[in-house]
Amino acid sequence: MSIEVSQLAVLALGALFAGFIDSVVGGGGLVQVPVLFSALPRELPATLFGTNKIASVFGTTNAAWRYAGRVSMPWRTILPAALAAFACSYLGAMAVAWLPREMLRPMILFMLIGAAVYTFRRKDFGAIHRPQHAGAREFVYAVLVGGALGFYDGFFGPGAGSFLIFLFIRFFGFDFLHASAASKVVNVATNLAAIGYFVPNGFFLPLAAAVMATANIAGSFVGTHLALRHGSGFVRRVFLAVVGVLIVKFAWDTF
Repeated sequence: MSIEVSQLAVLALGALFAGFIDSVVGGGGLVQVPVLFSALPRELPATLFGTNKIASVFGTTNAAWRYAGRVSMPWRTILPAALAAFACSYLGAMAVAWLPREMLRPMILFMLIGAAVYTFRRKDFGAIHRPQHAGAREFVYAVLVGGALGFYDGFFGPGAGSFLIFLFIRFFGFDFLHASAASKVVNVATNLAAIGYFVPNGFFLPLAAAVMATANIAGSFVGTHLALRHGSGFVRRVFLAVVGVLIVKFAWDTF
């Protein structure tokens, strides 16, 4: 199927905004996936999801690289979480074949509401970077968080980056900026795992993926610049806004 210039322009704009949102608090898929389905309605869903993952991994990798250059990265937490997420995202993709994803919607909706209320009520939540845990406990917690979110991202996906940020703050004492930086590395791992399935099976559109990847990188440059310049307060506000949109979306799809 040939893609028209007008379709590529729509995909590029969507990827630009998705890269911006995703680089700050995750949730870029909320923009990028609907744009793909709207612009290319005749393509197989697997092809669109594969194209989305290819475009996303470039923007997320760029964001992770930029954060790593400016923020002290807690690698002892990030690397175990990323490796567990990579492995468990495969399990999540496999589970799609025998578990109905619709059963997750009500549970995810209530989890999002809980995260939003908790963050909104605790004004100091994620304001100060005070890493907690060390040694074996840090490793175990990182594997559990990375594995659970990796499975979720491979199985379902929406809001995985935002959940990661919340859990990095709640369980490891990160501030919003460090949590956002850490979540990008884990997101790269889950995206690569998905690409490892989609690309060998031909589920992607090379031209669309290349255009969207370029736009996604541009959006991530803007997002990481603003996050690094304005710090955790800015990331917290964007986090609450994105989680609010997720709540509305899940409520609409559920009820």
